Amino acid sequence: MGKNYVLDANILLHDPASIFSFADNTVVIPIGVIEEIDRFKKEMTDRGYNARAVARRLDALRGEQSLVRGIALPNGGMLRVYCDPNKSAIGGRANGDTEILRAADDLQKAEPNTPVTIVTKDINLRIRADVLGLHTEDYESDHVRLSDLETGAWELVLEPEVMEDFRRHGEIDLPNGQRAPNEYALMQTRGNEKNTMLGRVDPEGRKLIALQTPENGLCGIRPRNKEQYYALDALLDERIQLVTLMGRAGTGKTLLAMAAAVYTTLERKLYRGTLVARPIVPLGRDLGFLPGQIENKLEPWMKPIVDTIDFLMDSRGAIRGYRDSAALLGSGLVEIQPLTYIRGRSISKRFVVIDEAQNLTPLEVKTVITRIGQGSKVVLTGDPDQIDNPYVDSNSNGFSYLMKRFRSQPPAAHVSLRKGERSSLAELAANLL
Repeated sequence: MGKNYVLDANILLHDPASIFSFADNTVVIPIGVIEEIDRFKKEMTDRGYNARAVARRLDALRGEQSLVRGIALPNGGMLRVYCDPNKSAIGGRANGDTEILRAADDLQKAEPNTPVTIVTKDINLRIRADVLGLHTEDYESDHVRLSDLETGAWELVLEPEVMEDFRRHGEIDLPNGQRAPNEYALMQTRGNEKNTMLGRVDPEGRKLIALQTPENGLCGIRPRNKEQYYALDALLDERIQLVTLMGRAGTGKTLLAMAAAVYTTLERKLYRGTLVARPIVPLGRDLGFLPGQIENKLEPWMKPIVDTIDFLMDSRGAIRGYRDSAALLGSGLVEIQPLTYIRGRSISKRFVVIDEAQNLTPLEVKTVITRIGQGSKVVLTGDPDQIDNPYVDSNSNGFSYLMKRFRSQPPAAHVSLRKGERSSLAELAANLL
């Protein structure tokens, strides 16, 4: 039996293709929702881009058919625009939430044998609907369970001669069959479990290979736990084009990514330069308008990156003659840019770091990754439990969505950093607060 799904504006603005995500059921969009989307179409933001995409998609589907009577969708479902026959479609209408509730109630009364569900990310609307006896759901087609995003690292016990063979040759055939590419392993010697080595499944998923770790550390820093060893290996392997580093505050995500970027760009010269970007999402109340040129406006948002570069220089000293972050940034070898301006670019031969990626939507992540050109590497860092963007949560953000989709792809590696290394106080705060 088919169902009627009534969509809120925030669903369409979150995913313009959401109307195709409900199988062979009927998707209903109240006309008040279209009016609400229309208010965002002139914004030069991803929300404005999505609003325009929704309008174009509905217009293309409309053709010679009637949106009110219903249009057949390619997946076997139907699309309808609901207009209350007792209200003018031009004016005198209620607000969007009230129209959604009214449309769902009218559909439930008109078709009592067909279940009606309101799909919305608005918690308050879900509460109001529940009070009125209407069923609601969040949009879950792009939801990801955090338990599914663990690193995939595992432990295995090997015979002493196998461990010795790995130590000599840097690789062994993968025991017990094939594993996903770029998974990490802690190998222990049978009979002496304190004798351990770290390895990674090769991109073909057939061998365990030794990690890449510079003997003298990286830009003055050394890995402090096995997950940081895993992260550095993924960051330094040219065959891995996409790296995601997940971990709470203080685990070293940004520090490791920037150290690898500086090392591979300035010392090994594998890339033409480094591009660092962060989503512009405030913690708490926004400061509002900031004066000055674009560099002045970006300064508060990008200060964490500057702090990280300063820390690397304090640990290592001058890098290719650049003694502080201002000199390095002024050279153009390290470029800092807001994600707002990345659309339309083709970024080739660059080491790209996207910090705080948990604040991105799935569409924004797609926009970023599709900008990456030949010879580039992209690293995304994030903590799905520390989200400031009101339009996504730990299950629906683009960072989690990307990790799930690329989990078993040979050009990608994912590492979960678990132990905080910033300070004992920071680790205690992460655990207790």
